[in-house]
Amino acid sequence: MNTKNITDKPERKKLKRAARKKLPPKAKRAQGVARGSRKKKVLKMAKGQRKR
Repeated sequence: MNTKNITDKPERKKLKRAARKKLPPKAKRAQGVARGSRKKKVLKMAKGQRKR
């Protein structure tokens, strides 16, 4: 939704919420697909280092 031309913040918020409510519900994640499946994996790491 394009709300660039609306300067009144509460009005813009109201319109965005209404638009979000109208959208169809998001599809569930496929079985066996982890939440961070697209994250870059850490192959080998030195001791004492953080993963990301």
